[in-house]
Amino acid sequence: MTRTRRRRALLLGLIALLPGCGALMPREATVDRRLAALPVAGVPVSAPVEIRWNDHMVPWITAQSDEDLAVALGLVHGHLRGAQVMLLRLVSQGRLSEVAGPLASDVDHALRILGFGRAAPEVIAAWPEETRRFVDGFLRGLNHALLNGPRPPEAGLMGLRAEPFTAEDLLAVGRLAGTDINWLGFISLLPQRGSPDFPELWARTREAGGGGGPGGAAPGRQAGLLREILQGTSRAGSNTVAVGAARSASGGAMIANDPHLGLNMPNLWLAVGMRSPSFHAVGLMVPGLPFLGVGRNPDIAWGGTNLRAASSDLFDVGALPEGAFRTETVRIRQRFWFPTTREVRVTPLGPVMTDAALVPAAPGTPPLALRWVGHTPTDEITALLGAARARDGEAFRAAFAGFGVSAQTMVWAGRDGRVGRFIAATLPDRPDIPDADFVLDARDAARTGAWERLRDARTLPAEVDPAGGAIASANNRPRWAERPGVPPAGFFFSDDDRVLRLEALLAATPRHTPGTLAAVQRDIRSPRAAEIAAGIGARLAALPGGHPSPAVAQALAGWQGDYDPSSRAPLAFEALLRHLVPALVPESRRDATGNPRGAESQWNFMTTFLLRDLDALPEPRRAEVLRRAATAAEADLARFADWGEAHRLRAAHWLVNLPLLGRFFVYGDWPAGGSRETPMKTSHGLLGDAARPATFGSMARHVSDMADPDANWFTLWGGQDGWLGSAAFMDQVPLWRDGRSIRLPLRAETVAAEFPRVTRLAPGAAAAR
Repeated sequence: MTRTRRRRALLLGLIALLPGCGALMPREATVDRRLAALPVAGVPVSAPVEIRWNDHMVPWITAQSDEDLAVALGLVHGHLRGAQVMLLRLVSQGRLSEVAGPLASDVDHALRILGFGRAAPEVIAAWPEETRRFVDGFLRGLNHALLNGPRPPEAGLMGLRAEPFTAEDLLAVGRLAGTDINWLGFISLLPQRGSPDFPELWARTREAGGGGGPGGAAPGRQAGLLREILQGTSRAGSNTVAVGAARSASGGAMIANDPHLGLNMPNLWLAVGMRSPSFHAVGLMVPGLPFLGVGRNPDIAWGGTNLRAASSDLFDVGALPEGAFRTETVRIRQRFWFPTTREVRVTPLGPVMTDAALVPAAPGTPPLALRWVGHTPTDEITALLGAARARDGEAFRAAFAGFGVSAQTMVWAGRDGRVGRFIAATLPDRPDIPDADFVLDARDAARTGAWERLRDARTLPAEVDPAGGAIASANNRPRWAERPGVPPAGFFFSDDDRVLRLEALLAATPRHTPGTLAAVQRDIRSPRAAEIAAGIGARLAALPGGHPSPAVAQALAGWQGDYDPSSRAPLAFEALLRHLVPALVPESRRDATGNPRGAESQWNFMTTFLLRDLDALPEPRRAEVLRRAATAAEADLARFADWGEAHRLRAAHWLVNLPLLGRFFVYGDWPAGGSRETPMKTSHGLLGDAARPATFGSMARHVSDMADPDANWFTLWGGQDGWLGSAAFMDQVPLWRDGRSIRLPLRAETVAAEFPRVTRLAPGAAAAR
């Protein structure tokens, strides 16, 4: 950054401080005080509505109509997560510069090109009437809270303005949550296209099944922010396991689900309970969206894992005639600065993604257009509203007709004791995944024509009661769904390490309880890490003169792959990886620091190629690489006491990303167990000289036992309330770290006992408390 730009950033930061003191030094607010601030007067309900609250500010809403339920849900979202919802709208519309100033203009241009709201008019026009009424009710409640409630503390700092939400806004936020994780893979690989070793890199990417990592983007803070947005909001990971009645100690089917997203606060989920004529459920909602993404009703419980399906294609549109390009001029307002304009080019195959400065491409790359399912009028809201009312697995799957993004492997457990899974997605009917390149030719009728034949949950694979009576899903390649006549699911998947560990844990217990499933969620073992560590250790021990580092050898002796924060073994293993992985990547694929530029530091690549690449080196070079890595790893072992000292779990607000002021929004820091692909995921890159926080991983937990309507437990990393200073802002952190949860029952008498605080909404009047 130049001196002038640094001075500008400092000036903008100082100016922002003036209205932002409430965020930097928030006043403490008890649960009762926060509930007293709920703007209940004049809430647009047609009949009395009761909202009961527990000590963690989880609401349980009872309404006499579905529409009034929607109003109350919107009110709750706006009150608990108002600033978060406003920010999500700005992100989804490419309006971050309105709060961050010129430093976000390139991010906004990239987001405008991606066009999260592009399909909204068609989606709204096709909504069934019941969906339209529910969304309208939700928006009325949300807007009542945003326009009549107290201003969030961070609103002054960020310059957030309370504007009425529209259906178009809501759908853009929904599409943002449906971001295609494959875009990160495209961005990672694009700079390598055209290089002599690209064919080898693409072949290795295909073999490893990985490539959706953060590497390869343009350097700088804005590029990092764009990566964090795409990864942190894309529902890119999750675990879900389910066991049928025969594998359950209670005799009822069970399910456990833990979504993986960005770890900053407020959490990207919100826990609720609800009852109306059509709905009776508990679960998790995305702030600002009117449906349950994870949950349970009396008859079925569900959770999903990102399929990482190929919901997008990149097309080379350089040969299209000039008339095929439509240019839109967009105006970007910039806080503390003048507005700027940018151009967005759109073709029949989608917007030109490579026009974004933050999407780097090799020199001479023609314009590449993004064809994405999210630009078609799929209807996730209707699907998920229907799913919450399903009474069995078949009805649950049928509700996902027309569901598009983000593609999920949906897993369910029924009151009838069965369990099942299916592909919930809309996918082009592709003949195959290209062998030579991931960029397709716009003139290839077979490739473009596949997008005229879209398939959804009705014709994509499903499975009920598989052999063994248990299901595990972890963003892995869905081999169970691969069969003739089914289009290939995608390019990039998580390594099988996590799903194999989940399957082993399920098999180890003949009859599961909610407690054993909760323990599965907190497991921190990576069997493949142990295998690779043993392989490296054997090669080090075989060197002339023996192992170069007795300290590393001793730390790894007998290690089973447990990423225990108090252990030195995972630290020794990660220290070896830190020095081995870059040494095995050609210089042409390294960045200025010597680390892999693209996805080759991902776990998929390590598990597939690390030992193979070591063995392929000439003997003198292999011995040199191993000796240097062991010696450097020993220095890392001396720098940190154990894995938890190097790998941290940080409690921080999303404002931690602000230049200059970010340190004010870190509230806690603890040793973190787990790793990239352990069931309790706490993702990280290669080890560094200083401790680093996990930024992506497990951040919500859900367990349900279908034998008991009240047997539903949820926990968030953080808390329910997004209000800075609230007692419920991060009150669930101790629960999370201790493996405890909050019960969300379905029986009315249990709700009354465990949710003692009551807010009553009345039509046309102030509410009673």
